[in-house]
Amino acid sequence: MSFESLGLSAELLRAISEQGYTEPTPIQSKAIPLVLQGKDIMAGAQTGTGKTAGFTLPILHLLSDRPVERRPRQVRVLVLAPTRELAAQVAESVETYGRHLPHRAAVVFGGVNINPQISRLRGGVEILIATPGRLLDHVQRKTVDLSQVEMLVLDEADRMLDMGFIHDIRRIMKCLPDKNQRQSLLFSATFSNEIQQLANQLLNRPELVEVARRNATVELIEQVVHPVDKNRKRELLSHLVGAGYWQQVLVFMRTKHGANRLARQLETDGLSATAIHGNKTQAARTRALADFKQGRVRVLVATDIAARGLDIDQLPHVVNYELPNVPEDYVHRIGRTGRAGHEGTAVSLVSPAER
Repeated sequence: MSFESLGLSAELLRAISEQGYTEPTPIQSKAIPLVLQGKDIMAGAQTGTGKTAGFTLPILHLLSDRPVERRPRQVRVLVLAPTRELAAQVAESVETYGRHLPHRAAVVFGGVNINPQISRLRGGVEILIATPGRLLDHVQRKTVDLSQVEMLVLDEADRMLDMGFIHDIRRIMKCLPDKNQRQSLLFSATFSNEIQQLANQLLNRPELVEVARRNATVELIEQVVHPVDKNRKRELLSHLVGAGYWQQVLVFMRTKHGANRLARQLETDGLSATAIHGNKTQAARTRALADFKQGRVRVLVATDIAARGLDIDQLPHVVNYELPNVPEDYVHRIGRTGRAGHEGTAVSLVSPAER
């Protein structure tokens, strides 16, 4: 199957071609036609399978098909994302694929000055990508109008619930048209009873789209376990990175303090490292990620919340320095590697207490 067969506009096909893509991923080939038909969908896809393009492409196409007069503060498409990094990633996808189209988009999240966001919204945007808390700030200030939203996307809905956003989401829903008067798309790498309940509230007779077993991991990822005493984990990690000539390694910790400490210790071992977590300013997080992507930093130590939405091309190695508490987080963590058809290795350092 080719992108041409999905019925997307010439402008979108041109942008897709410029990115070097020729064939849609399974989630894209299943989701895009349903979105173009105006259906609500509940989509389950492993992370790294191209789901962001799976909704940005048809949304851009539908906006082109249904042009309306732009009005200040009025939004036609609302995309909710759990973290700043994921919101920025979605915004980048909209910009990349919409480069030959006239649509205006904005991304709003906390941790940065709200005034430039207000100015952007005042000029009128059709697509708004937002984290729930900052969006409610704008709603309270009356700098955004959600009463005419035609399409709603909940991206990584499972992480939204994990992070306690359910009450914010319900408040946002009260600002939107009824579910029968809008098209809604819910994307989640994992499904739970809570996700099903949320889908029942948000979606109108949705089509279920799944491209893998629920809560499954990508087959291209080699998963390795190293049994090791807790107090020798750092020594083993330094050895693996150094002896294996690993040049780009994403390491997961449970706590912000632990991430900071490990990054400092790795620097002492002679490995360039930095930490990324929720206590860092947005500027610091952006800089740390840029340094990692460009090879100036060899090891990026992250907490689960900060790592959601990290999209790093061909990332070869992910390390669970500490195992997560729930299986779904393990799926998300190792899904940072093995993306877009590339192979990857996920290493877990498991102490006796974690067995």
